[in-house]
Amino acid sequence: MSDAVTTSATRAYFSDMGFSIRIAPGVRVRASSRGVRTSIGPRAARIHVGAGRTGFSTGAGPVGFYTSLGGGSTRSRSPRTSTTTATRSLAAAQKAQQARELLAAFQAISDLHRPHFAAAEPPVAPAPPPVDREALRRRHRKAATKGISWFARAARRQATAAAEAAADHEAVSLERQRAEQRQTQQRELDALWQRLLRNDPDVVLATLAEAFEDNEAAAAAVGVADDEVSLLVLVPDTAAVPERRPTTTPAGNLSLKKLTKREAADFYKVVVCGHVLVTVKEAFAVAPALAGARVAAVRVTGDDAYGRPRTEVVLAAHFRRAALDGVQWATADSPTIVTDTSDELVIREGATKALGAIDTSRHEDLATLLAAVDIGELLDQP
Repeated sequence: MSDAVTTSATRAYFSDMGFSIRIAPGVRVRASSRGVRTSIGPRAARIHVGAGRTGFSTGAGPVGFYTSLGGGSTRSRSPRTSTTTATRSLAAAQKAQQARELLAAFQAISDLHRPHFAAAEPPVAPAPPPVDREALRRRHRKAATKGISWFARAARRQATAAAEAAADHEAVSLERQRAEQRQTQQRELDALWQRLLRNDPDVVLATLAEAFEDNEAAAAAVGVADDEVSLLVLVPDTAAVPERRPTTTPAGNLSLKKLTKREAADFYKVVVCGHVLVTVKEAFAVAPALAGARVAAVRVTGDDAYGRPRTEVVLAAHFRRAALDGVQWATADSPTIVTDTSDELVIREGATKALGAIDTSRHEDLATLLAAVDIGELLDQP
């Protein structure tokens, strides 16, 4: 296999062109069974991968794919009895249920890149809570009339009137104070918004960290340079693709067919590209001044010869915001979109078109990115 760097202008292949990606100083990325955590100075951003066997999460919410769905039903070889028909019916029902689950899994794979993210808008400070004037009056009346006999009506009326005036004065003061606090908060939000529009690295990285965490996206922003962000996307391994798919025999009977190596490789590419695209879409939506995104899709594999967990880059790409305008998200598949919209694309494919590890010795920045990834423990196993 060889690394392929594709450009939109030539669609030619180059083996010696490096893929650049900017990593902010001091950024560390820690991958564990809980996902990815990026440390940017004093701030830690948790980006989670879904728990479970081979499940993972996207911006659209957790989606799990389990190879156990691919197993066919085991049929007993016992002699025919009066329960044979019932047994066959149960097996058929189980197979039908597996087929429905597999269809849902493959549909989820196909839809990974399709969620829509509303564009960020200038933040508005929430309105201050209203002052409970009646509660203030009760408190002031109680304090003012304490110790005054119920029979001293004139004194109680005078104390009550003074208490209500004091309550109204306090209410006005509280309303003014809360309005001033809201104005201060709004100025702070406006300042942060302007910094976001200027692509201030601290604000962009923090904003994306919060956005990805809220959406359970297995991704992290690792650097900002001018109007471009660098993203790391943690993708699942090939076990994310079910081993079988539902089909029908020539006689029209339901069958669960084992995927060929080429079919499995094609579906896995859909998973990786879908994960990449949904992360890029969310980044562009949350940080409206970004014009470009450099993305490295990283997966965690088994141990190396020294017993240390291994990470590898399986796809690296550069996208410009403008290139995503007009994309037919509802109908185009994710590999086609990645190929057609990226102006740099680095992949390594084998004979069956399976995505392999990119040779980072030819891409210094990707090697630096992997060096910044600490593996605390492997992803949860079945």
